[in-house]
Amino acid sequence: MSTEPFHMPLPNQPRAFVMLMLKPFLPWYGLMLLLEALSASCTMLLPYMIGKTVGVVSHAANNPALWHTLLQYVGIFAALNLGELVLSRSAGAIQMHIGPRQRHRITAQLYAWLQYHSHRFFAQQFSGALAHRITETAMSVNQTIWAIHTEFWPITVTFIVASALLFNASPILGGVLIAWIIVYVAMSYILARRAQPLAQRFAAARSTTAGKIVDSVTNLINVRLFAQEEFEREYLQRHLDEELTHANRSNWYTERVRWFQFGSAAILKVGILSFALYLWAQGQIGVGVFVMSTSMSLLIISEARNLSRRFLEVFEYLGNIEHGVSTLLRPHEITNTPNAIAHQVKAGKIEFRDVSFAYQPGRGIFNALNLTIPVGQKVGVVGYSGSGKSTLVSLLLRWYDIQQGQILLDDVPLTTLQLDALHRQISLIPQEPSLFHRSLKENIRYARPDANDAEVETAARRAHAHEFIDRLPEGYEALVGERGVSLSGGQRQRIAIARAMLQNAPILVLDEATSALDSQTERWIQDSLQSLMEDKTVLVIAHRLSTIAHLDRIIVFDRGQIIEDGSHAELLAKRGAYFALWSHQSDGFIPNQLSQVANPPETVAA
Repeated sequence: MSTEPFHMPLPNQPRAFVMLMLKPFLPWYGLMLLLEALSASCTMLLPYMIGKTVGVVSHAANNPALWHTLLQYVGIFAALNLGELVLSRSAGAIQMHIGPRQRHRITAQLYAWLQYHSHRFFAQQFSGALAHRITETAMSVNQTIWAIHTEFWPITVTFIVASALLFNASPILGGVLIAWIIVYVAMSYILARRAQPLAQRFAAARSTTAGKIVDSVTNLINVRLFAQEEFEREYLQRHLDEELTHANRSNWYTERVRWFQFGSAAILKVGILSFALYLWAQGQIGVGVFVMSTSMSLLIISEARNLSRRFLEVFEYLGNIEHGVSTLLRPHEITNTPNAIAHQVKAGKIEFRDVSFAYQPGRGIFNALNLTIPVGQKVGVVGYSGSGKSTLVSLLLRWYDIQQGQILLDDVPLTTLQLDALHRQISLIPQEPSLFHRSLKENIRYARPDANDAEVETAARRAHAHEFIDRLPEGYEALVGERGVSLSGGQRQRIAIARAMLQNAPILVLDEATSALDSQTERWIQDSLQSLMEDKTVLVIAHRLSTIAHLDRIIVFDRGQIIEDGSHAELLAKRGAYFALWSHQSDGFIPNQLSQVANPPETVAA
């Protein structure tokens, strides 16, 4: 059974996505529609009552009996105002109640979907841009739904009620106004619809700029190290200029549409007043109908202008939503199979069986690779840059799917394991550990959230991290800064090792885990790692050969192939590739290329 929090794929079409996010709140929105409809009806009945009142007032001086009728009309007018107030604010209260909940749900859904994207996806995106798209999409969905319920729907009701009342009072005035409404709204919709692509490109430019800012801030140490502050400002300015270009195109088009809307409304206001005055002069309508028709017409024109303005805003929101969902809600590349199991690795046997893999077509890394690591064996992996060492780890963690063959844990294919279950079975200590901007205690405990403080401290002591933590004023509660920037490289590495010790998974992967440590600390850590390695299957990626010489087995990779396999002593005795690396390593490190090994043996060049 899949552990992913989705019963079905989230739709990557704006309207379908909005409808899905709307679904849990339908009863509330249904009540809002009713309240808004009643409120709009009250609003449009006010000019009607004013017209009725004016009609009676014109005769009341000569007929005192009509004063009673006037009092009734005033009472109805007051009741309509009260109804408009209570109904509209009741709808507003519902909006305030469900709006934040809906935004939170959308944000959570988008973030949850984002979590299951592959490493390939994140390698092609800016983290800052992704975060910006989540928040902007959530807000735009809310704004779109609110516009429909608090703007489009009340205005629609207003048009219907007003048109019926006006047509009943004067078919000529009613007909003219209805025709204008149809033409005006249709033109506004068409013009606003054309603004959506411009709004979408503007949203894309905003997200890109946000990503560039986050990327630059994250690498501020490099900026200072190379004295490239001015370069970064100019680099950001180019993206800001591009964003400004898209903003101008979108905003100026919107402004031209508004000129049409406001101009058309102004012309109609003058036209309706003049036409109603003409009909009154001809005796075709009375004073009451004249007042009602002109005040109602002006109100309708104002509402229609608001409607066309909202068209522009909604299509901008839809552009934001389309940009967000098309990026965030792509199909997941690496997923749990329908019958994936939460297999508990008990032994830790690893097997690559006829594995072929390429990051891109035509650029293969492995071709029919076969490798078996028995239970509890400690294996070192060495090779030149680009030989496939890191790819081996990535495939074991199923960060990428292979094109052919099988990878098995305890004879169970990786593709039949739930992803979270797989990752719980493997502790990875990377060369450049990433820490959360949280306390040291939270970062260590992240491997096992149920661990108590004593267990956290024990793991820190074993990793020789307790010494520097204890010297901090806040101790284990000290914040590490974004990505651990407040710690040295060695301190970050020790926190990562403590985290892995606390996790205590049956398979341990070390990717240059001690490369950032000084010699003394490395000796301490090596002692701790020795105890951590007990009863585990261990895979060590190394450039410094001295760190793996004591392991059970060493594998030498070159161009995606295993060219040598054996213990340290056995490989030295062969006097082949490993012997050449051992003999020519600089300060304990492997040279980057074969050409850096003087007169390499034939086996290395093969």
